[in-house]
Amino acid sequence: MSREALIDSLGRSQALVQALVADADEAAYRHQHHADLSPLGWHLGHCVYNECFWLHEKLRGDDSVTAPIADFYTPPRTPKEERGRRLPPRADLLTWAQEMQHYNLHYLRNLRPELSRHPLLQDDYLIHFLLQHNSQHYETMLMVLTQKSLGEYTPEHAAPGALQAATPARDSIDIPGGHYRIGGERPMAYDNELPPQQAELGPFSIARRPVSNAEYLGFIDSGGYADASLWDAAGNAWRQASGAAHPDHWRRDAEGQWQGLGVRGAYALAPEEPVSGLNHYEASAFARWAGAGLPHEYQWEAACRIGALQQTGRVWEWCGNSFQPYDGFQPFPYDEYSQPWFDGSHYALKGGSLYTQPAIKRPSFRNFFEADKRHVFAGLRLVY
Repeated sequence: MSREALIDSLGRSQALVQALVADADEAAYRHQHHADLSPLGWHLGHCVYNECFWLHEKLRGDDSVTAPIADFYTPPRTPKEERGRRLPPRADLLTWAQEMQHYNLHYLRNLRPELSRHPLLQDDYLIHFLLQHNSQHYETMLMVLTQKSLGEYTPEHAAPGALQAATPARDSIDIPGGHYRIGGERPMAYDNELPPQQAELGPFSIARRPVSNAEYLGFIDSGGYADASLWDAAGNAWRQASGAAHPDHWRRDAEGQWQGLGVRGAYALAPEEPVSGLNHYEASAFARWAGAGLPHEYQWEAACRIGALQQTGRVWEWCGNSFQPYDGFQPFPYDEYSQPWFDGSHYALKGGSLYTQPAIKRPSFRNFFEADKRHVFAGLRLVY
């Protein structure tokens, strides 16, 4: 992709984030709809701050825009619960965001020749980085809007059709053992995708498609949430403390039938569509119930690269392994992007959801969340 086309893609990612704030009223703009998620307005401000930090403070040493707002838009410095009340009025933030992001595009299109040789701009790395950063926040903002729908749901209207439970079908494909390429390529790849690896895998069998809504209802109806033998110690502790008994994105309607809740409100759960709104504990319990397991991310990526997987990119898919650095990992462009999360408490997810932008939908991309997080558009695929 040419630099001009890449800058155009960055502009589209800016417009997507701006539009979600432009469509919100003042209350939705600054309300925190979930304990793990920031208000919509903060995400927009953070995206603008991030662009200015790298393009102006880091490339040319000008922190006149970033220094006054660094404490607010640098995540560790301001707790999520304080962010909403500290946001400027929505119209003011939108005007500032549109002006600054328009200027940032102009700046990139007119880079001085000496700046083009900066290490951050080698092979247009920084433009890829900013495009992907905006894309990740766009998806997170849609998680915010999904939580808003969940908070506003009333079971007054019946779902168009009742979801019927199904037994998990073992529709799998055998993958032979061998050496498989794992990891990304510069300049698109994040630091945690590098350097590329040659993974030696034993033979395994992996489901062609993710677990469906109907199959997950079978787990619920069989008493899966009440069967302690299906959950490990941490999962049992979470299950008992949370009282969860269904996916985060499901609710019962006025007639007791299950509905899905999304950005636009309630919708009928299609039986064959991948289930979403599960955490790692729920995914692991379902896999035990089905007599299977969760794939290691190497298995998932290897199977994806040889074209063995169907319906990828419909939901993020939990993997069985924790998020860890590859051999030879080097943090770039800053230590805190990946390194703090190699803590054994975050688990890898692969694939992408319906809301994941093309810039980050690649086999090597590694998402990561703690085991108890359910607000993610996440489901699972089985391995045998």
